Amino acid sequence: MGKRRGARELLRSLSKKQKKHLREFGEEHPFYDKVSGRPEATQICDLSENSDKSSAESDSETEVEQVSVYHKLLATLKTSPESESEEEEDESESEEAGESETEMDSEGSQDTGEADGGEEDKNDVPEQEAGTTDTAEQMLGQEQADGADTSCDPSHGVIEEFTDVKHESEFSLETNFMEEESGDCNADKRDSNPFKQHMDKELEEKEVEKMSTLPKTSSQSKWPRLGQLTFSSTLEKHKTLKAEKEVDVKQLYLHKPLESTWPKVNKQFLSSVNKPGDPSFTPLQRELFCIMNTYRDLFYPERNALTNGEEIRHAYCLHALNHVLKANAQVLSNNAKRRDQKPGTDNDYRDQGLTRPKVLMIVPFRECALRIVHIFISLLEVNDKRKIDVSNKKRFKGEFGSDPEEKPPNLKRPEDYEAVFAGNIDDHFRIGVAILQKSMRLYAPFYSSDIIIASPLGMRTIIGAEGEKKRDFDFLSSIEILIIDQADIYLMQNWEHVLHLMKHINLLPLDSHGVDFSRVRMLNLNNWSRYYRQTLLFSALQDPQINSVFNKHCFNYMGQVAIRNVPLSGSISHVAVQLPHVFRRLEAENLTSVIETRFQFFIDKVLPEYRDAIMSHTLIYVPSYFDYVRLRNFFKKEELNFTHICEYTKKAGVCRARRFFLKGEKQFLLFTERFHFYKRYTIKGIRNLIFYELPTYSHFYSEICNMMKATDSGVDATWTCTVLYSKYDAQKLAAVVGIDRTAQMLQSKKNVHLFVTGENE
Repeated sequence: MGKRRGARELLRSLSKKQKKHLREFGEEHPFYDKVSGRPEATQICDLSENSDKSSAESDSETEVEQVSVYHKLLATLKTSPESESEEEEDESESEEAGESETEMDSEGSQDTGEADGGEEDKNDVPEQEAGTTDTAEQMLGQEQADGADTSCDPSHGVIEEFTDVKHESEFSLETNFMEEESGDCNADKRDSNPFKQHMDKELEEKEVEKMSTLPKTSSQSKWPRLGQLTFSSTLEKHKTLKAEKEVDVKQLYLHKPLESTWPKVNKQFLSSVNKPGDPSFTPLQRELFCIMNTYRDLFYPERNALTNGEEIRHAYCLHALNHVLKANAQVLSNNAKRRDQKPGTDNDYRDQGLTRPKVLMIVPFRECALRIVHIFISLLEVNDKRKIDVSNKKRFKGEFGSDPEEKPPNLKRPEDYEAVFAGNIDDHFRIGVAILQKSMRLYAPFYSSDIIIASPLGMRTIIGAEGEKKRDFDFLSSIEILIIDQADIYLMQNWEHVLHLMKHINLLPLDSHGVDFSRVRMLNLNNWSRYYRQTLLFSALQDPQINSVFNKHCFNYMGQVAIRNVPLSGSISHVAVQLPHVFRRLEAENLTSVIETRFQFFIDKVLPEYRDAIMSHTLIYVPSYFDYVRLRNFFKKEELNFTHICEYTKKAGVCRARRFFLKGEKQFLLFTERFHFYKRYTIKGIRNLIFYELPTYSHFYSEICNMMKATDSGVDATWTCTVLYSKYDAQKLAAVVGIDRTAQMLQSKKNVHLFVTGENE
């Protein structure tokens, strides 16, 4: 009974969002938490009955919607918890506990917003039901009168589509005309290249069959800034692109007003490295945009949040906005032609997809969506006098922004961590954006949107799973540009969500959604949308799973371009401690057997060497959560003296594990990569280090090794580091030891290789 009671207590302690995620995906989502502990402003989730709902999302969450209203109203009655003060890290138990708790709170722990009052809310709801309903009706009436939009708090797992009836007709492509929008009826002629060349190309069935069956042919090229490029295509070999030394904005066929606004918006990145003859692009942007503008697929695995992240974001925002403006201008121009044409004239204006959304942008956090929208706004504003009209801007800033007055504690974290986790880091969101030249509409229903900005989890919850009654993915049927930014972060979130999205994009819709089939392009009617979709994939690293998405889920007839630079020196060169690194190769017959082979190799060959009490203070770094669970169960079965920390470990558990490991009360510490990614704690007391598998991020290798010097105990000579690798870890191994050493280690007859790092080398 004790175990059952404990399980029930644990279930009660879960928040609604945790329970919902556990029910839908079979696991808790560890990083759903709020960015801050401040109480949110009250928002009501009731929509009027005559609202035009954009997707099945509204219907799918009506069951939890009402309870969420109570949560929001009751939250306003509570006092905000006092912020905990940060103390300097020390070896004593109390100081470590203080640091641990403060760090967790500052980075959005689930306990901040939900555990503080979760049980009270559940108990108070029935008692205050009558009064709450009256208050809700009054507030709803007031918000509707003010034209305010309503939404559910994403921290409770509910994202409600807001139907902006007020602006529906204004942003409808079917009822607008070109002269009303910009007065430029010849825009489609002027912008004939390369947008029209790509979209107007009519593939033949033979070509489609070739792309489905024949392998791709590839060629190599080297560009000044991007380095080694691989061009691949299934159709007739395209001319290999050459890097443009200079780019004239007028030659890029940018739609108005981007020609004039882009140099101003991008000015912040231009410096002395930029040539006077190229005043609008940095060298990196110039080469990236040259590829984007040809509508080829692009994979760039060298995105860095500290150095070039914002440059890249501006470049792909320019391309996406340029595509949308051209596509909409074509539709509006044809609207005017159809209105003015003589009766009986049968002109074929095929200029649309089966659904309106053209661009899908996948980003990891709300802060990224906020920055993208700000770039769009600045690109559409010609000058300070002509401000574009942005609908629902206030609501957007409130939900996607962060409070500038609320500063996190003064924690010591690496610069790359601060850059990645800046601003609002909630990872469950989606928002539709409709764009015309002089106005932008945020929170547009998906079927009235041009651009959808979402996280993988946000898309996963609306796409749903097979067998669910209420799910929707028709709005993905006619996506023409897919942008996946910071793909490496999704490896730390849930990569299955990305794969689920790729399986549901560019499928024929199940419903017509009011489309005029006489205006739909033949490529969409033939279900060939995926062959015209351009995919832009940006990552901080080369990874087999990311490569697989680019190789197996991208079918662009224009071909693909992948940047394939090899690291000459690895992160092992950044290890500052004097340490012997023993790399042990394990032999696996195939890729599927690597997991089992690694586990058997570890328990048979590696672990026996560390069972001796002399080999205490051993940290085992485990990238995969599944491997971590397997090792934890094995250690329990063998009754080894160990403790463990993973992304699901609570604050108190983390604090205890760190203390036990530091004082030597526990010989082993199992440590997951995802925990390190999201928290970046300094683990003190490490004397022996085992990398069960090479880390996903190469710089984590040197970071973990350098933690050894965090404890000055005078036992430097006894430090050890053991790394397990196989031939299938070539990319990760190259990032750690460099390409030359990798080639030697994989081809050598020896299975053990030793490197020594130190300050004296």
